[in-house]
Amino acid sequence: MNKTNRKQDALDYHAKGRPGKIAVVPTKPTQSQRDLSLAYSPGVAEPCLRIAENKEDAYKYTAKGNLVAVISNGTAVLGLGDIGPEAGKPVMEGKGLLFKIFADIDVFDIELDTKDVDEFVRIVKCLEPTFGGVNLEDIKAPECFEIERRLKEELNIPVMHDDQHGTAIISGAALINACALQKKKLEKAKIVVNGAGAAAISCTRMYMALGAQKENIVMLDSKGCIRNDRPDLDPTKAEFATSKKIASLADALKGADVFIGLSKGDVVTAEMLKTMAKNPIVFAMANPDPEIAYPLAVKTRKDVIMATGRSDFPNQVNNVLGFPYIFRGALDVRATAINEEMKIAAVLAIAELTKQPVPEAVNQAYDAQNLKFGPDYIIPKPTDPRLITEVAPAVAQAAIDSGVARKTITDWDKYREELRQRLGQDDRIMRNLSDSARRSPKRVVFTEADNYKTLRAAQIVKEDGVAIPILLGNRKKIQQLIDDNLLELADVPIIDPVEEKGGERFQKYVDFLYAKRQRRGVSYLDAQKLMLDRNYFGASMVQFGEADTLISGLTKNYATAIRPALHVIGTQPGSKLAGMYMMLTAKGPVFFGDTTVNANPTAEELVDITVLLHDTVKKMNITPRIAMLSYSNFGSNSGDVPDKVRKAVHLLHEKHPEIHVDGEMQANFAMNSDLLASNFPFSTLNGSPANTLVFPNLESGNIAYKLLQEIGGAEAVGPILLGMNKPMHILQLDSSVREIVNMVTIAVVDVQSREPEASKQKKR
Repeated sequence: MNKTNRKQDALDYHAKGRPGKIAVVPTKPTQSQRDLSLAYSPGVAEPCLRIAENKEDAYKYTAKGNLVAVISNGTAVLGLGDIGPEAGKPVMEGKGLLFKIFADIDVFDIELDTKDVDEFVRIVKCLEPTFGGVNLEDIKAPECFEIERRLKEELNIPVMHDDQHGTAIISGAALINACALQKKKLEKAKIVVNGAGAAAISCTRMYMALGAQKENIVMLDSKGCIRNDRPDLDPTKAEFATSKKIASLADALKGADVFIGLSKGDVVTAEMLKTMAKNPIVFAMANPDPEIAYPLAVKTRKDVIMATGRSDFPNQVNNVLGFPYIFRGALDVRATAINEEMKIAAVLAIAELTKQPVPEAVNQAYDAQNLKFGPDYIIPKPTDPRLITEVAPAVAQAAIDSGVARKTITDWDKYREELRQRLGQDDRIMRNLSDSARRSPKRVVFTEADNYKTLRAAQIVKEDGVAIPILLGNRKKIQQLIDDNLLELADVPIIDPVEEKGGERFQKYVDFLYAKRQRRGVSYLDAQKLMLDRNYFGASMVQFGEADTLISGLTKNYATAIRPALHVIGTQPGSKLAGMYMMLTAKGPVFFGDTTVNANPTAEELVDITVLLHDTVKKMNITPRIAMLSYSNFGSNSGDVPDKVRKAVHLLHEKHPEIHVDGEMQANFAMNSDLLASNFPFSTLNGSPANTLVFPNLESGNIAYKLLQEIGGAEAVGPILLGMNKPMHILQLDSSVREIVNMVTIAVVDVQSREPEASKQKKR
């Protein structure tokens, strides 16, 4: 990618709209004067007085119990080094973002303008009343060791330096599993650690806590092997000094079972790797370039198990597998510390989770038939939704058992359910769909490529590996837009239908359209004219397998954009056409249909629409719970609308008993399970809210999704077109770049979901 583009994208991401990545939002009603008088004076005096009597009540009446401070002085920021507290702030905000999306933990990021250990500790100690926990970040060694040690001694809330312990915990879990697969005992394994910074020291201590023996460990820094005869060793490095007469990394690796790399790229050669023991374990965790490239390592040693810090290779050692859930468990029992027992509990929980059957949603996200415990899967994937329900309870239990918990959990099943409910699946479902698309990208025709937003979206999905774009339109205009905006689309094909006129492909498309539409008022001359339209040409590319799917509708109204696809591709045999929106809400995704196609469907057509919605939602690895909506609840009102919806529900129960559907009902009952249970205990939807809503007509569905989008703060992904014979999708008029990217992702996953069916049909 063009470096200028990449840098500008990063700057735009952080600056556009509201600057930064995190915000404070009210959690209580604020609409009335009464609300405000309770939130502040005079009502706020009551919780203040209670807390004055008992400081522990701060957890009951304030956000303290779910609030973590991410604190840094900017002296060791990512790979950037000592860039100062202000420059480190974007990273701290990013950490806060991860805390929130993975574990629903609120964060204030705090950047301290001091390098003095005493001053740093004093400031953080003064902040203790505000927070439930402290995450130290990007503080250089050796000061980070002293700062963490003192804060753990002096504070009565959990403290963890993630740069040290995050990598140690995740790689520790991976090492346990790798040793099991390679039939090595950790207590006998010869381990070489290249690097002696905070992460390397903490990792080595963790491995020793798990069973590794100090006499079997060799550590190296930039000066070579850390030996006990080296002068002026600081106390931290001296802890791991060896008496062995080893000078270099090449010497150390001879006969070694395990290599742990926390240094810099390409310091291990193929020749060095060949000298390691049988069934070696290599964790090359330098970023962005590992100590030895993954392809080179697995080519050199077929018996190697390898992990890196990169997401494009198996076994990524990613701290996000640990810190959100460790703090979640610690906060939920009001722990006074994060101790070794809690860290080891996290290690063992992560290691054990890897051995359990992987949910289909994770398989789909990584385009895997059956991810399972083995050389290429020794730690869970970051998108695994079970991490919060496995790691957090393990950490909480360890806190209780080790005596640092101030609150005891007795109903662990209830706790796990609370953890699940903490996280809506809005962003997660799009992340999973993006991961799935990335594993097997498809050819996507962009019919409106003479628009900057279309081209920008095409570049993004190309860079992200989500799709293989094909640009359709006036070649000169498209190329001018690419050049003017420095877009990286040089190797993306541009097809101009006007240039194609008279060619073999153009003629083939015209003949097909004429044959299909000649009895619908389309003459041969009409077919030739229509094929100059990019939507007709693009649909023909999909029809003839020269592209996999199509995206259109950015600059045309829905009916105009969809008509060419209907004329060329058509609907699935016997299928109704329908439109669906995926509404990404704070409580998870909710699917709306029909919102774009059928103006006033009959009861029978509502049945067809419901079946389409059900099948599509299932393909996203979500179990559909479908409510058929009306202004009536189970016969409470009569009229054309409730009567047809009631009939549709009857037909669905009769003809499609496999579909979990009920109605007719009002929307508030569909979305409020307590309200539904107390008023209509007989409903088959009792237990949890509906996640798929079928509207009685187009106007109600269209109004509902647009209101929720504008007033309710939900993000709309769609419209997702259902029932077409081949995959193609129509955008909302004037969609944003983000919305286009989301629709391309949906389109690619749509193609993927049809591939097994297509293969079966070919075999027949």
